[in-house]
Amino acid sequence: MLKKARISKYIAYLFLIVLCIIWVVPVVFGVTTSFRSQSEVVSAGFRLLPENWMLDNYVTILENTSTAPILRWLLNSVFIACTHTFLVVVIISITGYGYSRMKFRGRDTLFFTLLGISFFPGVVNIIPSYKIIEAFGWVNTSWAMIIPGLAGMGNIFLVRQFLKGIPQELDESARVDGAGDFKIYFAIILPLIKPILIVCGLFSFVGSWNDFLWPVIVYTDVENMPITAGLLLLQDIYGNYRMIGQLMGSAMLAIIPTLLLFAFAQKYFIQSINLNSGIKG
Repeated sequence: MLKKARISKYIAYLFLIVLCIIWVVPVVFGVTTSFRSQSEVVSAGFRLLPENWMLDNYVTILENTSTAPILRWLLNSVFIACTHTFLVVVIISITGYGYSRMKFRGRDTLFFTLLGISFFPGVVNIIPSYKIIEAFGWVNTSWAMIIPGLAGMGNIFLVRQFLKGIPQELDESARVDGAGDFKIYFAIILPLIKPILIVCGLFSFVGSWNDFLWPVIVYTDVENMPITAGLLLLQDIYGNYRMIGQLMGSAMLAIIPTLLLFAFAQKYFIQSINLNSGIKG
């Protein structure tokens, strides 16, 4: 039995290693390609490491502030993703508290109705969403990216389920001491749900940062574009196998914030899995 368990363990490790290689090799190749000259990209074929490492691609990218202001795009994306994430965390924490702790008629019916509606593909809402954004005058502004999707039912569901693992005796004890809903939320609930809020915030940041279709629709002004819409523009500027190194360099710059965020927040994934992680003792 012990031998079978060990063999199963080795098979699982082998599977994970193969899966890791499948994911990592394209990223490594993209990084190394950003340090190649255009002649090497065209003539060398597939080679993981470049013959001559060079920074000219990144210099060209950063110097182009007219047709492809990538630093401006990165700053736009940072502002949009951070603002969107902050508002998401505020809204889902309050909403999750309401759906799990507050009692009102039709609470569960309303929750599961909204949850069911959220299962429809997001693409069906593109035209109505654009009409709403246009009516508010938010086309070519950051609000077109920040406001839509703030009250995602997936995130609210996670917070609600996390809160169900926190004993309601804590709320009742606080109410005996005279605390109201806002006091209970800020003093008791909010510190305990920190892990799941960080995970939902991470998902929201990455989703906002990587959103591609929506910014292409709502942005036509080059200066106001986020990085994803800018990368599509770069395909016309650097594409057609003319400046592949610059295109790869731009893509590598675009993934740095998300990599740093994952490195910071990965420990909270384990805490969020345990619904009782906020309870001490």
